[in-house]
Amino acid sequence: MTAIGQDTLGTRTTLEVGGKTVSYYSIPKAAEKLGDVSRLPFSMKVLLENLLRFEDGKTVTIDDLKAMVQWLTNKTSEREIQYRPARVLMQDFTGVPCVVDLAAMRDAMNALGGDAQKINPQVPVHLVIDHSVMVDEFGTPKAAEQNVELEYQRNIERYEFLRWGSMALDNFKVVPPGTGICHQVNLENLAQTVWTSVDANGETVAYPDTLVGTDSHTTMVNGLGVLGWGVGGIEAEAAMLGQPVSMLIPEVVGFKLTGTLAEGITATDLVLTVTQMLRAKGVVGRFVEFYGEGLDALSLADRATIANMAPEYGATCGFFPVDDATLTYLRLTGREDDQIALVEAYAKAQGFWRDAAAPDPIFTDTLELDMSGVLPSLAGPKRPQDRVLLDAVDENFNGELLNGYKKSGDSDVRVPVDADGDRAAHDLGHGDVVIAAITSCTNTSNPNVLIAAGLVARKANALGLMPKPWVKTSLAPGSQVVTDYLDKAGLSADLDALGFNLVGYGCTTCIGNSGPLPAPVSKAIHDNDLVAASVLSGNRNFEGRVSPDVRANFLASPPLVVAYALKGTVREDITTTPLGQGRDGQDVYLRDVWPTNQEITDMVTSHIDSGMYRSRYANVFLGDRHWQGIAVEGSDTYSWAAGSTYVQNPPYFEGLSMTPAPVADIVEARPLAIFADSITTDHISPAGSIKADSPAGKYLSEHQVSRGDFNSYGARRGNHQVMMRGTFANIRIKNQMTPGIEGGVTRYIPTGETMAIYDAAMRYKEDGTPLVVLAGKEYGTGSSRDWAAKGTMLLGVRMVIAESFERIHRSNLVGMGILPLQFAVGESRETLGFDGTETFSVENVAGLRPRQQVTVTVGHADGRTSTFEARCRIDTVNELEYFLNGGILQYVLRKLAA
Repeated sequence: MTAIGQDTLGTRTTLEVGGKTVSYYSIPKAAEKLGDVSRLPFSMKVLLENLLRFEDGKTVTIDDLKAMVQWLTNKTSEREIQYRPARVLMQDFTGVPCVVDLAAMRDAMNALGGDAQKINPQVPVHLVIDHSVMVDEFGTPKAAEQNVELEYQRNIERYEFLRWGSMALDNFKVVPPGTGICHQVNLENLAQTVWTSVDANGETVAYPDTLVGTDSHTTMVNGLGVLGWGVGGIEAEAAMLGQPVSMLIPEVVGFKLTGTLAEGITATDLVLTVTQMLRAKGVVGRFVEFYGEGLDALSLADRATIANMAPEYGATCGFFPVDDATLTYLRLTGREDDQIALVEAYAKAQGFWRDAAAPDPIFTDTLELDMSGVLPSLAGPKRPQDRVLLDAVDENFNGELLNGYKKSGDSDVRVPVDADGDRAAHDLGHGDVVIAAITSCTNTSNPNVLIAAGLVARKANALGLMPKPWVKTSLAPGSQVVTDYLDKAGLSADLDALGFNLVGYGCTTCIGNSGPLPAPVSKAIHDNDLVAASVLSGNRNFEGRVSPDVRANFLASPPLVVAYALKGTVREDITTTPLGQGRDGQDVYLRDVWPTNQEITDMVTSHIDSGMYRSRYANVFLGDRHWQGIAVEGSDTYSWAAGSTYVQNPPYFEGLSMTPAPVADIVEARPLAIFADSITTDHISPAGSIKADSPAGKYLSEHQVSRGDFNSYGARRGNHQVMMRGTFANIRIKNQMTPGIEGGVTRYIPTGETMAIYDAAMRYKEDGTPLVVLAGKEYGTGSSRDWAAKGTMLLGVRMVIAESFERIHRSNLVGMGILPLQFAVGESRETLGFDGTETFSVENVAGLRPRQQVTVTVGHADGRTSTFEARCRIDTVNELEYFLNGGILQYVLRKLAA
C-alpha cells in the first residue's frame, strides 16, 4: 500500500491502459501552476514526481516543488529534499549486516518497551545472494557444482539467518544462491520501470520504479530508465523503515553521445572511455544523464554497462531515459504485455519518453563523446578510471608498479615454477596473467560481449590455441540465462575447451572471491616478488581486491579476457604480437580470432529469446535443493547463537535510552592513521581473504575455526568482532605514520611501538583516548560498504578529516555518528605538516550546523597549539539529527519506539 501526500496542486489524475484505469500524479498538471518543466533532465523529473506524490506540507512542501522548477534557471540548488524510493535492493555481503541490524533493533525495541513488529520494511525489499560463491574449482565440467557445495558448507549459518529474515520480516524476499548477480536479476526481472501499488482508497497508483541499493552498482538499472543508486546499509535500513532519503537537489551533468562504435569495439571499451572522461570532469555527488542521437545506436544492455560503472566515474547515477530500446528489452526479458503498455503510456503522459525531435534537456554542465573514436582499451593496474590503450599496457611495468620489489632491477626476470600439482612446467615473470575471469555485473548483463567471448573461444579452439598453463580461467555469468544462450549457440563447448567452464553464478573474482591460485604459481610469485597480473571483465581493480597474489589488475571486455588468457601476459602489445602458435605451428594474432560485429549480431539475434527469461525467472525465490533444505523456525526475534563466528548481536544499541545524551566534544583525539589520496572502502574494509596472522585471523583461530574455513571478510560481515579487527586491514593499505610498510599497521604514539591498527585502537580505548583519521582526496571511493564506517566507529574513531569524500562513504560516516570534516581548499595534512604525533580537538560538537566552518585545535608534540578551519560535511538537517542521536539507526529506533 502506497502512502500519499495532500496533492495541494491537484495533480492526481487517471490513465487508461489496456482496459484498466490507474491513477498517477501528473507532471504536466503540476507545470500549469509551477511553470514549464519540460526541459528538466529526465532524472530530475523522476525526483519531481516523487515530491508531487508525497507533498504533505511537512516533509515535502510546495517550496520544494518550486525549487525543482527554479533549478532550470540556476542549474544547481542548495535545497534539501526528502526522497522516498519505491523499493530497496540488497546483496548478501551488505544484506546480512542489514538483517543483523534489524534483528538487533527488534531486541532493542523490546528493551524499550515497544512493539518489535514495528521493525519491518515498509517498502518491498529484495536480497539476492550473489557474493558468496568462490572460484575454488575451475577448468572442469564439475567446477560449478563443486563450488556450490563449498559455498553452502562455508555459509550455512548466514543462509539460515537469511531464511529466518525472509520468514520474520514483511516485504522481504530472498533470491537464493546460484540465481545470478543482484544487478542483473534486477535488470532482467525485478525492475518494472513503472511501479504500481494500491493506496488506502483501494485505487491502483502508478509511479516511476525507483530504488536504493546496498551495492554501489545498483546504478546499472538506470539503463532501463529506473532511477537507483547505491547507499550504505544503514541508510538503506532507514529507507526500509519508512525514513526518506535526505539529499540536496543534485546538479546534473549531461553526457552527449554521438556517432556509433567502430568495427570491433565493445561496450566495455566505451564505458572505460566514459569513466575516464567523467572522472577527469569531476561528477562526485552529481547525477549524470546521457542524451544525444548516439543513444539510438546503443542497445539496452550497452546502456546498462555504462550505467553500471557510475560509482567508478564518481556520479550518484548514470541515467538513460525511457524510449523504444527500453520497451524492446522489456519484451525480450519476458515482462508482461500489460506492464510494457503501462510503461509506454505512463512515460509519454509524464514527459519521461525520449523524443529525438524534442529540445535537449537543460543541464548543469555537459560534455560530449563521438563514439566512433572509441579505441580498444583496458583499465588499470589499480583504478577503473586509468584507461590504457592495448598497445601501451607494458608502460605500467617500466615505472611505479615495479619500484620497491626485489626484482625491479630486471623487469624481464622469469623464474621457474615447480610443476608439481600444476598443469605444466613453465616459468613466470612480471606481467604474466595468472587470473583471466569473465565475471561481474558490468559485462555479463550484455549478450553482445558474452557472445563475442564465445566466438573468440570458438576461433581459437579451431586453430588449436590454448590458454597458457599458468592462467586460472573462469566464467561466472550474472544470470542463468547466459548459460542458456551460450548453450543454444554452441559456444559453451568452445569456452569449456579453453578452460572457461562455468564456476557459478555470482560476483566471484570482481569482489575478491577469485579463490586460491595453484600453489606453485603462488609460491613463485611471493618468493620472487613478481608483479603478476589479472584480467577480468569487472568494474573494480583496487589494490588488494582481486587476489592477494596479484598486484596488477586490468579491467577488460570478455573477449579480451579470453585473448589475454591465450597470450598469458600483458607485457607485450596484444594487437601486434602473436597470441600463440596454432596446431600447424603458425603464429595466431588477435585479428585472427576477433569476431566481426555482424557475426555477433547474427548470433545474438538467432539464439536469445524471451522464453529463456520467462523460464529461468518463473520460480526466482524457490532456490535449489540446498536452499530448500534449510529448515528455520519463524519468530519475531532472532535466537542469537553465542558460539557463531558468522552472526553476532552487534553492540550499537547497548544501553540505549529514549533520549540521546548530548554529543561530547572531541578532546585531544590521536591519529589512528594518515592516508594519501584515493583510499577506497576496500582499503578501509576489505572483502577478500583473511590472513592467519591478522587480528581477525587470530580471533577466528582462537574460536576454533581452521584456516581453511576462514572464508572472507565479506562473508563474515554479520560478526562485528571479525569486521572491526578487519578495518584498515587491507594488505596493500599504506599508513603514512608507518612509512615503508604495507598493511594495516600504525604507530601507537605514547610508546612509539608499531602494531596492528586494531591493537592500537584497543590500547587507545583503554586509555580513554578518542581517535581521528586524516586523509587526502576521494576518501572512501568505491563501494557502498557500510562496514567501512561501522568498523571505523567500533575502533573508537570520532572524526575523519579529508581533502574530499566520496558520496556514499561520507553519508555512512554520519550514519554511524562519525564527524566528517573537509580541509579548506588548498590545505591538507601535508601542507599543515601533520605527522601523526599531534592531537586534534573540536569544541561545541553538539551545536554543529550542516556545512558550517569548524575550528580544529591542534596540539603539537613540542607543546605548541595551532588551529585550522575545516568544513563540517554533515550536509543536511536530517543528517544532523542522525549524528546527534549517535547514528541513523538509533534515531529511527527512538522514533519508532516513541
